[in-house]
Amino acid sequence: MKEKEFLAELEELALLNQTLALLDWDSQTGMPETAATERGAASGYLSGLAFEKQTGPKIKAALDYFSAHNDELSEIGKTVYQVTKKDYEELHAIPKELMVERSRLYSQAHTAWLKARQTQSFSDFQAALAENIRITKELIPYYKKDEATDYDVLLNMFEPGMTTEVLDQVFGELKAGLVKIRQTINEKGQKPDTSFKNRTMTKEQQQFFVKNLVAKLGFDFKRGRLDDTVHPFATRITRDDVRITTRWNEEDFTMGIFGVIHEAGHGIYEQSIDAKYNMTPVYDAPSMGIHESQSLFYEIILGSKRSFWEKQYPHFQKAAAGTFDDIDFERFYRSLKATAASLIRIEADSLTYPLHIIIRYELEKALFNEDLAVEDLPQAWNDKYEEYLGIRPENDLVGVLQDVHWSGGMFGYFPSYALGYMYAAQLLAAMERKLDVDNLLATEDYAPIKAWLTEHIHKFGRSKTPSELITAATGEALNPQYLLQYLTDLYYDVYQIDK
Repeated sequence: MKEKEFLAELEELALLNQTLALLDWDSQTGMPETAATERGAASGYLSGLAFEKQTGPKIKAALDYFSAHNDELSEIGKTVYQVTKKDYEELHAIPKELMVERSRLYSQAHTAWLKARQTQSFSDFQAALAENIRITKELIPYYKKDEATDYDVLLNMFEPGMTTEVLDQVFGELKAGLVKIRQTINEKGQKPDTSFKNRTMTKEQQQFFVKNLVAKLGFDFKRGRLDDTVHPFATRITRDDVRITTRWNEEDFTMGIFGVIHEAGHGIYEQSIDAKYNMTPVYDAPSMGIHESQSLFYEIILGSKRSFWEKQYPHFQKAAAGTFDDIDFERFYRSLKATAASLIRIEADSLTYPLHIIIRYELEKALFNEDLAVEDLPQAWNDKYEEYLGIRPENDLVGVLQDVHWSGGMFGYFPSYALGYMYAAQLLAAMERKLDVDNLLATEDYAPIKAWLTEHIHKFGRSKTPSELITAATGEALNPQYLLQYLTDLYYDVYQIDK
């Protein structure tokens, strides 16, 4: 067995995964609804081939050989070997038919979710969701090692090393801090004027502004593209084909603009992993929390900074063709960061956003630890929104049906958003010890910011674990206090509260 043969087998696996990614992108951007059944069959077939290759005899033979002849591998080869071995050990015992069934069910569930959103009725999605949960529960024993609960297994699939014990502690600390900030705002804050935020800004105007902006931030449109979808996402087809999506609202420019900035953060990451790992399993993020840290770093951490918008607001006004010319910068900036309880996660403000994640975390945990039945999910969802945010969804569309994740079986993913938010704030604190970030934002010189992130996060791909990356980049393990301090400073400024 030669390293070249080992890498060639992994390259074939990468080609299959590229095809699956392209089919998934198409199903969420332009595929006719009636094509769902045949698309599900095609995705299931290709997923089966990819699974066979990933757990097949050639990979096993390579792993067996190089376990005894590790010295024959290059440094890159050794890293690829370790990541491939980890993936193989997680998957090889799973029956192929289960993986094929999973892919088929996910495709069908996505179509059911789209229908349920149209009818605004969870009942049109309930059966498909129950099937996704069933197949996931069937798969859990194959992944389970020494995790305490079934939900811990799912957490580890998206954030290796994470447990409900850690999340309960961290989320408890985060929730208490957020409640304190919100109480202070309610008692002492000066509410920003948001009366002008719903002025019409056309899709074309928003698109012109934000495409120019994310290109300056570092997203390479020669290696990527922007499309419309129901629920924003980013996907890498190949290293040089990274696709981002958004949805637009001409009466709420923040939806599309911040959606693009968020997905561009994912895209910049995908375009910046070291090319030496291309066409191998190492060319990916080590966790979804780390991936989300990059999208949220751009969307919320940089995108909340006064220095960022002082430079961008004139460009924004020009793109809006006079619509906001009578609004001075201070009024505009404070309006962007106004906080209020809302129902939709991806439209939530920077302060309440983590509460949306904590709600989903608690519901998922209950579903998989047998504390909540699928049919009771809408009621439990609505109750938690009323308890945590003081508002109650008037229908399932703005409630339990708003996220695409469960239709794709992405149980355990949601905590990644809050983890990414905390990682992002911690990374900013470390970055500011080396760079004058506010000055860079004021001069629109974003290259050093992207370079710092690439040097400390992007380039490594999966060659380091999430904890190794964060500890090396910031000098300490995950610490929610950085996010709480960031939000305190931000909202005390916006709401004109003396510290």
